[in-house]
Amino acid sequence: MRYKLTLLTLAISLEILAQSPYISRVWEYMPAPGQFVNELPEYQEGDDANMMRLKAEEAIADNNRGMITLGGWGGYVVFGFDHMITNSANKCDFVVYGNAFYSDTNNQAAKQGGSCEPGIIQVSFDANGNGRPDDKWYELAGSEHNNQAVKHNYQLTYFRPANDHIATPSVRNNALIDTTHILWKDNHSNSGYMYQLTYHTQPYFPQWIDKDSLTFIGTRLPDNYADLSGNGSYYVLYAYDWGYADNHPNDNPKAQLDIEWAVNEDGTPANLPGIHFVKVYTGVHQQCGWIGETSTEITGAEDINMTNGINDVIGSEHSAEAYYTILGSYIGTTQPNAQGIYIVRKGNETYKIILK
Repeated sequence: MRYKLTLLTLAISLEILAQSPYISRVWEYMPAPGQFVNELPEYQEGDDANMMRLKAEEAIADNNRGMITLGGWGGYVVFGFDHMITNSANKCDFVVYGNAFYSDTNNQAAKQGGSCEPGIIQVSFDANGNGRPDDKWYELAGSEHNNQAVKHNYQLTYFRPANDHIATPSVRNNALIDTTHILWKDNHSNSGYMYQLTYHTQPYFPQWIDKDSLTFIGTRLPDNYADLSGNGSYYVLYAYDWGYADNHPNDNPKAQLDIEWAVNEDGTPANLPGIHFVKVYTGVHQQCGWIGETSTEITGAEDINMTNGINDVIGSEHSAEAYYTILGSYIGTTQPNAQGIYIVRKGNETYKIILK
């Protein structure tokens, strides 16, 4: 037997569930080397990957507004919500919070700058319904996605310093206490070093990782810095237009993100009904003298629609029905056999049914 309830009843039911618009869990934390690594969050002797994941979760979940670093290019965090964030029509759906800010005196008509450290966003829909981030990932195609200077399928490997590594201080800049701290190599036959700074003297390689190297693969954005001083004393990092984390100040509308921007590997729209998981990784590979490498920092994330996976989904009025659990997890296009309460989307109409 099938009963259809109104959206008003559904809204009241979902309010009772008291779902949170904020991150509910950090699933994985894997930063690349960087000047804040082992500090944000703090590594303590004996910590393993799961302990560091929990520390990252404590910092950024539940709107705690702590901070974690993702390190240099490729370093990432994977987090999720206790519901599906709906792909709502004609508006942005969520925001990832960082610590970007503008400099009032160094903005141009066409762009704004200060400390903007853009992170690439990937999203995932829980297609298999198991509540884990093990389905396909889709990149949000931000403003630079089709920029010819972007390197897709970029690969970068960082190497742990040897136990007997001897620092090589800079003879020109006292802030650089080791110009050969972290060796890196990429898949474009380039190599170099990440510097160690006098402001952060702890090891930059993640100390809980029992490997001699770390390799990351993804999209590399063009460098976004400018040395306005001409002598390495004053750098400005300019924001890209839209579609990235830690790229605009949190209260700027351009910090908001639209699930509609998700694309397949060939660049075609993914047309996701919503998302359950988000992956963020540092999108630029650059070093700015005494301020060090550019690293994306994350302080939280929020479902700005808070519609719990049932409202404003784009679709034709003649499209097939799609079924979801009451928590917004996708089931399929065939009515479930099991008793329970389900969400049904058909075209532009969304409603709840009770199967007995």
